[in-house]
Amino acid sequence: MLGAVEGETEVLPVSSTDHLILLVDLLGFRAPPGRVFEVAIQLGTILAIRWAYQTRLFGVAAGLGRDSVARRFATAVVLAFLPAAAIGALTHSTIKTVLFFPWVVVIALIAGWLAILAVERTEPQFQVHEAEAIGPGRALAIGAFQVLAMVPGVSRSGATILGAMLLRVDRLVAAELSFFLAIPTMFGAMAFDLYKNRAALDAESGALVAIGFAAAFVTALLVVRRLVAFVGRHGFAPFAWYRIVLGAAMLVVLIWTGTA
Repeated sequence: MLGAVEGETEVLPVSSTDHLILLVDLLGFRAPPGRVFEVAIQLGTILAIRWAYQTRLFGVAAGLGRDSVARRFATAVVLAFLPAAAIGALTHSTIKTVLFFPWVVVIALIAGWLAILAVERTEPQFQVHEAEAIGPGRALAIGAFQVLAMVPGVSRSGATILGAMLLRVDRLVAAELSFFLAIPTMFGAMAFDLYKNRAALDAESGALVAIGFAAAFVTALLVVRRLVAFVGRHGFAPFAWYRIVLGAAMLVVLIWTGTA
């Protein structure tokens, strides 16, 4: 169940981390130490995104040596990845210790509701209508927005998509860029967490991760393409209302159970 939730929510601007933190706590799930399970099953989502966009990704890889368009696209993804990679490596332990709590998630859910509605109602005049046209400065700025997703509940995809839209990138291009950016970002986070907690992992932990990985892969594969079509028709406002409903519900649960 947790793997399926990860696969669905990772590509939506609703934050997979907040869903996993809240569900793990509410279910009393005995996951491997150090939040390794929550991070490691993201590999299933990474591979699902790679599978869904393999033609585009292989085309970029094949054209890096001779195609300036492919190089611009790859450069944009790398530059957007760097801020989170650098800051994440420096603040990893602090983030895990200080921020991974249910009440932080609830606050971030509600704040995300306000942010999505504000950006949608601002109706930015988009200037960039394809990922290959994103320049170095804009790519780094989008990467800076992704850093906000280190706060549980902010949503990595939500932060990058809204940030890109504020920088005049078309919402569908912003959504696709978020998918591509997820590949190095999530793989890096997963590898770092597994390395830091390698001594505590055993066969039972590996089996739990494998089950979660498989569920995340299948679910993300079903969701990723449908999200782009849904956003094209309805925008991101429906996800904002989902966030406030979930945030309010979880706040009631936390107060009721005495967890808050």
